Amino acid sequence: MWEDLPLFPESASSLSGEVDALYVFLIAVSAFFALLICALVVGFTFKYRRRPGNERASRIEGSLALELAWTLIPLAITMVIFVWGARLYFALSLAPEDCLEIQVIGKQWMWKLQHPQGQREINELHIPLGRPVRLTMTSEDVIHSFFVPAFRTKMDVLPNRYSSVWFEPTRTGRYHLFCAEYCGTKHSEMIGTVHVLEPHEYERWLRGAVAGEAPAEAGRRLYEAQRCDTCHFAGPEARGPVLAGLFGRRVQLADGSTVVVDENHLRESIVAPNARLTAGWQAIMPTYAGLLREEEILQLLAYIKSLPAPEVEPRNGDGR
Repeated sequence: MWEDLPLFPESASSLSGEVDALYVFLIAVSAFFALLICALVVGFTFKYRRRPGNERASRIEGSLALELAWTLIPLAITMVIFVWGARLYFALSLAPEDCLEIQVIGKQWMWKLQHPQGQREINELHIPLGRPVRLTMTSEDVIHSFFVPAFRTKMDVLPNRYSSVWFEPTRTGRYHLFCAEYCGTKHSEMIGTVHVLEPHEYERWLRGAVAGEAPAEAGRRLYEAQRCDTCHFAGPEARGPVLAGLFGRRVQLADGSTVVVDENHLRESIVAPNARLTAGWQAIMPTYAGLLREEEILQLLAYIKSLPAPEVEPRNGDGR
C-alpha cells in the first residue's frame, strides 16, 4: 500500500519500519492540531462575532484547568516524540559488532566502494541479505550525502573526516542510491544501485568479482613502505604509541583530556599528528597530508584496526 505513495518508498531494512512509524506519528500529531486550531478559529469567529446589542465583549475569567491542559498535553506529546526519536537515533547510530565493513569514498561525481576482501565497485554496492552492513565514508572533494531511500538511510559524507552509517537489509532486490547533497554540475548523475543478494548469491558474487588487494593487506604494505614500524613498536626505544589493539580504546592527550581512538582520531594523527598529541610522546611525527590519498589512509586504518592487542600493556597515554 505505502509503496504507491511518493512519501513512502519501498521498505527494505530492519529499522525502516520504525522510521516510518515515527514519521507517521509526527504527521498525525501535526495534522490533528492544525485541524483543531483551524476549527477553533472558524468556530470562535462565528460564536464571538459582533452582533446588534452585543457591541462590548464580556469579561472572561481564567481557568486553571484549561491552562494546565494546554501545557501538560503538549508537554506529554513532546516527551513521547523525544524519547521515541532518541531511542531510534541511538539504534541508527550504534552499529552491531558483527557488521560487514565497507569503505566508501565520494568523489565528483561517483561513489567508490571497497569490500573487506578487496572487491571494488563504482556506483554499485552488493551486500548479503540479513547481515548488518557498516559503511565508513569520506569525500575526496566536497560534501556529498549517501542516501538509500528504501533503507531510510542518509548520511553526509564530508572531506577530511569520516562518517559512518549502518543498516541491515531485509528484502532482496535492487534499490536506488543517491547523493542527497548538491555537489556540483553533475550532482543529478551521482546515482547508483544497491544489490541485496541471498547469502549464497553474495558469496558467489564475491568469487566472481574481480578481487583486488584487501584493504588491511594494502594497509600493511603501505605501513611498511612508509616505515611506520620504525617508531610504532613495543620497546623502550619506541618513538610513538604502539598501534596494536589501540583502536576503540580511550587514551590521554598531552593537554590532560582523553579521547577514544576511532577512525577520525587516527586520520587526524596521520594528517595533523601534532593537533592532539598523546600524553608521554614528543611531537616528532611528520604530517602525511597531501602525501597519502584518502583511499590509502582508509587502507592504513583497516590495517591498524586489524592488529590484535599485545599481551603486555603498551605505553599509550593512560591506557584506559
